[in-house]
Amino acid sequence: MLLCFEDEKELATRLARELGRPLGVIARHRFPDGELRLVLPKPLPADIIVLRGLQHQPNDRLVELLIAAPAARGWGVRHLMLVVPYLAYMRQDMEFTPGEAVSQRHIAALLSTQFDRVVTVDPHLHRIASLDEVMPKGKGVALSAAASLGRFIAAQVPGAVLVGPDEESGQWVAEAARAAKLAHAVGRKVRFGDTQVQLAFPELEVSGRAVVLLDDMASTGRTLIGAAREALERGAASVDVAVTHALFNGDALPALREAGVRHVWSSNAVPHESNAVCVAELLATALRRK
Repeated sequence: MLLCFEDEKELATRLARELGRPLGVIARHRFPDGELRLVLPKPLPADIIVLRGLQHQPNDRLVELLIAAPAARGWGVRHLMLVVPYLAYMRQDMEFTPGEAVSQRHIAALLSTQFDRVVTVDPHLHRIASLDEVMPKGKGVALSAAASLGRFIAAQVPGAVLVGPDEESGQWVAEAARAAKLAHAVGRKVRFGDTQVQLAFPELEVSGRAVVLLDDMASTGRTLIGAAREALERGAASVDVAVTHALFNGDALPALREAGVRHVWSSNAVPHESNAVCVAELLATALRRK
């Protein structure tokens, strides 16, 4: 069986169909003091996949998983997998200031104690090569939506130039470009705070060309806004944006439009109005390899 929560039922339905599994929904109730009450469908089969992304209010969602996983084990589930399309806390990947907890390491380790396997999409692995460095070997599976987004872009904007906003996006943008047979380049990001970012645009001729800014995630959108303005100032014919994880906090989406971005596309790894590429087949292929 595949279990999900009501707010991610659309992706769960597609994934259950790809896997040929029945779909069950975990019901939630929040008490006035903030505590959660979960109700899992019973009886449960011995083999369960739980789908839960950790975007928006990730602390609440982590608690949901820490309740649901042992409850399922207590009712006889022997093999328990987690599909977490967006894996939170991956950006805190080193001790930037003395005493700072490296959340990436601790949250990944915590999830690995509750689930036999953890499958995610485009996690922030800037300073580590794979999830094996923060989870027991083989427990974590990191997939990428880059190729799927690249092929989608090629169909929507033939001949576009793919631009990654910073060095961290380099390998990811290259993968999308290979899959789509498109030109690509990577800029350099200079960050002055949570919302103050300056982009050193790549030395690339974009005058008269369609540019698509590509990244694994967009939160405040400030990096993409800076890149969009720079591309248009350099004479780009159009600027579109494609991301795996459409977090788009606050005014990020309208600010992108105001900056001149024509289209915003994302994968449905995070539910959002910009969703254009489905990751169900990508996830199903990995889950069948268990």
